[in-house]
Amino acid sequence: MENVGTNRYVISMTAIERDILQALNDLEATVKTMATANPKPSLLPLFQRIEALADQLPRSTSPDLLHYMQKKSYEKARLWLEGNYAGIQTGGCKR
Repeated sequence: MENVGTNRYVISMTAIERDILQALNDLEATVKTMATANPKPSLLPLFQRIEALADQLPRSTSPDLLHYMQKKSYEKARLWLEGNYAGIQTGGCKR
């Protein structure tokens, strides 16, 4: 496991979690290009990659991260993986 974090938050990240974070960052970067890209990039492969990685998370994974991934709350999952817990806004399910 590798220690990474934002600000004073530090989390132990597994290889699969690092891969998920990279895939989520790739998705965010691709979405930002959508306004000017021609032709528009397909997001489907990115979503498929993220879902395949999420399926590999062990049951011992943080319940918060599992919840965000299951609900496809990808921004919250990215913030959680970055250790930016204060940036996660509570949703309708109170998480």
